[in-house]
Amino acid sequence: MDTTSFDPGLTQQYTARLRRIINRDGSFNVRRRGTRLRDIHPYLHLINMSWPYFLATVVLGYIATNLIFAAVYSGLGPGQLLGADAVSGVAGRFLDAFYFSAQTLTTVGYGTIAPTGTAANMVATFEALLGWLGFALAAGLLFGRVSRPSARIGFSRRMLVAPYQSGSSLQFRIVNQRANSLMEVEAMVMLMTVQGPAGQLKRTYDLLKLERNKIFFLPLTWTLVHPIDAESPLLGRTPEDLERLQAEVLILIKAYDDTFSQTVHARQSYRYDEIVWSARFAPSFEFSPEGDMVLHVDRVGEYAPLEIAERQ
Repeated sequence: MDTTSFDPGLTQQYTARLRRIINRDGSFNVRRRGTRLRDIHPYLHLINMSWPYFLATVVLGYIATNLIFAAVYSGLGPGQLLGADAVSGVAGRFLDAFYFSAQTLTTVGYGTIAPTGTAANMVATFEALLGWLGFALAAGLLFGRVSRPSARIGFSRRMLVAPYQSGSSLQFRIVNQRANSLMEVEAMVMLMTVQGPAGQLKRTYDLLKLERNKIFFLPLTWTLVHPIDAESPLLGRTPEDLERLQAEVLILIKAYDDTFSQTVHARQSYRYDEIVWSARFAPSFEFSPEGDMVLHVDRVGEYAPLEIAERQ
């Protein structure tokens, strides 16, 4: 059985040209359609969204809730909120009702405005309960987001075809962008190409053998090297060949996070037009006069054409 070509879960079918399989942020380029409402998990959605969207969702939810309750209090009529009737005008009374709603929802209760009627007291009681539950949920989500282990691994913007021993190799570089310790770092690299006769094209996946696929520590950078030898599917390929094959290199990084004592993952890919030929990575760390190693995290992707790198 041929074990070098397989389907890693990204389908071998080919019906149209794909922009890329893995986006630059590590997510899969898959748009889900036909999802039913009961299939949507609000917790997963809120825990996975970006911080700006999460904070905006919390703020907008807070404002919207207060607007709804302010409308309810205003709709109850005069005499239901003690201290709010002194304000003239519909807009002024609504604004006071909004402030009272915010005080009730957060259980602050300054006492300048208070419910007096039965209906207003019932609404305020329900709002206080809703505020207690809502802020407990928001606090849980906030804790879940900040306590969830995640890898912040930086990848070089380009993949290089660089000299290696007596031949050449395909290389890219990674760095841990956080100050925590990552140990037992493993890498799996695959080459996706589109091959076959006209009308019968399919996606083919080949595991790329690495010079080393595991390191014990990642305090500096790690340059991952795939030797382009007789066993490599890239042997004899040119940039034009990779473009014709719609080549994309898929990468999975797995590491043990010493801070959270859990395994974390990171994904990345490089398309054929993100591969630079005949280049070499520039050094990304140096030694200080005191004898310390200084890592420049922002230099993980710096490279130079081969003729320039050889003169340096």
